[in-house]
Amino acid sequence: MATTNPYPLHLLASLKSEAEKVAAAEGATLDQFINVAVAEKLATLRTSRYFQDRAAGADLAAFDRLLATAGGEPPRLGDEILPAESECSD
Repeated sequence: MATTNPYPLHLLASLKSEAEKVAAAEGATLDQFINVAVAEKLATLRTSRYFQDRAAGADLAAFDRLLATAGGEPPRLGDEILPAESECSD
């Protein structure tokens, strides 16, 4: 089991009340709800940073060369671009 450390968290009364309602609706305690919310935020920030780092290391010249080698074959069955709904309603 993970180690926990008590942390006095000061929430606006309205925010705490709303968080308690959502936690109860989810069948969780307020502490569980806040832990999951913080974990989700950290995962989002880490994912964003990961993609920023990947993009920063991109070789755009290699990407352009790859695009220039496009074969020009017709799309495979199921990969066709269908006309937009508004274009089909004639």
